[in-house]
Amino acid sequence: MEAILLFAYTYKDAIFIIILSIFLGIEVISHVPAVLHTPLMSGANAIHGVVIIGAIIVMGHAEDTLALILGFLAVVLGTLNVVGGFVVTDRMLEMFKKKPKK
Repeated sequence: MEAILLFAYTYKDAIFIIILSIFLGIEVISHVPAVLHTPLMSGANAIHGVVIIGAIIVMGHAEDTLALILGFLAVVLGTLNVVGGFVVTDRMLEMFKKKPKK
């Protein structure tokens, strides 16, 4: 218990910023109109490309098998997230297109 309190006291500024950013994020996202959710999802999916780059860097510096496996798993899951997110975003954008008249 003392270790937790020491950690909290040592990093109280960082903990405060994280908690504040959580509340700010919830407040901002809750006020976004439904029409803007699709572009925001697309942007968030693009940001996940950073996860893939980080995983590739981890794999490049891997010294043991566990780090290599975790890096590979992160690359695979990050790629699935990015591709799947763009597929969902594309389907959502299709809903907004006007249907051709016959």
